[in-house]
Amino acid sequence: MFCFQCQETAKNQGCTIKGMCGKEGSTADLQDLLIYNLKGIAVIASKARAAGLQVPEKTGLFIAQALFTTITNANFNDENIINWINRAQAVKKELFESVKGKIGSDLHESAVWYSNDVSEFKAKAAGVGVLATAHEDVRSLRELLVLGLKGISAYADHAAVLGVTKPEIWNFLYDGLASTTQDLSVDEMVGLVLKAGEIAVTTMAALDSANTTAYGNPELTEVNIGVGTNPGILISGHDLKDMEELLKQTQGTGVDVYTHGEMLPANYYPAFKQYSHLKGNYGGSWWHQNEDFETFNGPVLMTTNCIIPMKSKNTYLNRLFTTGVVSYPGAVHVPERVIGKAKNFSGIIALAKTCKAPEELETGKIVGGFAHNQVLALADKVVDAVKSGAIKRFVVMAGCDGRQKGRNYFTEVAEALPKDAVILTAGCAKYRYNKLNLGDIGGIPRVLDAGQCNDCYSLAVIALKLKEVFGLESINDLPLSFDIGWYEQKAVAVLLALLHLGVKGIRLGPTLPAFVSPAVLDVLVKNFDIKLITEPGADVAAIMQGK
Repeated sequence: MFCFQCQETAKNQGCTIKGMCGKEGSTADLQDLLIYNLKGIAVIASKARAAGLQVPEKTGLFIAQALFTTITNANFNDENIINWINRAQAVKKELFESVKGKIGSDLHESAVWYSNDVSEFKAKAAGVGVLATAHEDVRSLRELLVLGLKGISAYADHAAVLGVTKPEIWNFLYDGLASTTQDLSVDEMVGLVLKAGEIAVTTMAALDSANTTAYGNPELTEVNIGVGTNPGILISGHDLKDMEELLKQTQGTGVDVYTHGEMLPANYYPAFKQYSHLKGNYGGSWWHQNEDFETFNGPVLMTTNCIIPMKSKNTYLNRLFTTGVVSYPGAVHVPERVIGKAKNFSGIIALAKTCKAPEELETGKIVGGFAHNQVLALADKVVDAVKSGAIKRFVVMAGCDGRQKGRNYFTEVAEALPKDAVILTAGCAKYRYNKLNLGDIGGIPRVLDAGQCNDCYSLAVIALKLKEVFGLESINDLPLSFDIGWYEQKAVAVLLALLHLGVKGIRLGPTLPAFVSPAVLDVLVKNFDIKLITEPGADVAAIMQGK
């Protein structure tokens, strides 16, 4: 195996025996083979489009879902990934049969390779992974694009679940993946990477529209972090449709529902507030789940990525359920919904009724719900605070949380920022400071949580609106700094989106991506002034000076 797609990759170079995330080498290799087959589908689709042929929307959605299952901490199940590979080959064959004779015979090997033999899968996987591209800078640009496409695919799948799709997203998936099989110039590859940023903005806007149309605009909310006396179900991940269906099916059953990790912002949506058995949020971010799931006592539903391997005792495996693109060996998988019907969560509910109530970890409330609609409703108050000097700086501290001790940096920065600085956040990075008592500025909380990593689009909307209100030419002219924690591929898509929007001077950490070669990093530094985080005190001083 060779995998360097996440922030905790070994020695900041690449995992070669077993993933630092807990992924086995065999799993990584099978994911490489799945992506290879997706590239084959994309080659055929791209050529078909160039020939003026129509590619079925289901092809793009399949690629998005299959890329999504390869994101860090989504799928640890070799058997499930083999099933994805077989499905990919079936999609590839069906598409090829529908367009052959019209696209020519000059196809990349990934488009014509077929096998249903698992031993052949393993042999083939050894030669089609990341290191199949020998040139370091070409490999860097290709992988930066692929990882950005993974993030785009995650957001696109969430939007599609709620019925919102855009053909330009699928078309870019085809052309982007196909480009990694071609010998392109550096300028062409850089152009595609930046185009991925544009498509990431389009995709996140589509998801924002899907979420708010279905569930209303997030609003200022105090979320309980204590527990009740009823048995409960803990739902984690990002899929709001799963959340909706679980709440409906648990209503009146005597079973409460709690959010975990990235599902916390579900509490902010008006549509979910009608359910009195939605009790609040339990525990912390994704990497605390071994402890959080143990003490919760009831069943846990993982709707998307951010699942992690259990410790050796597997004490909650019999309470673990997965759905969507997530898969874990030994966990019960809830099948996809049949068209026109909801997923069937009856097994989870029945198990919950036999379990003890959750053990209390903490008490109190945390405040969130500051997506773009809520912040813009406070725009006059915010603008007045800036003009009066009550707010000196906004600091975007969005992105991911992670296990490394170095991530204490983000807690220390939050504590060290002057009381006239406001933190804008989205994603699980907020768990480093969202329970601190940082106060407010004239009634405006000093931590404005826009929601999931999926909701980083809100932060861009807020910044663009502030630029307009203050009559500035660029986001970079605002009293606004970016201090981003990253971990996985959705954060890569968000980073590319920010670059597309022209944002400069982004601090990134706790390490710079291993998949960015020195030469590619040099391009990013020269064009966008990307920099590595340093010490909290030094960075806070620079941030407050607009540096």
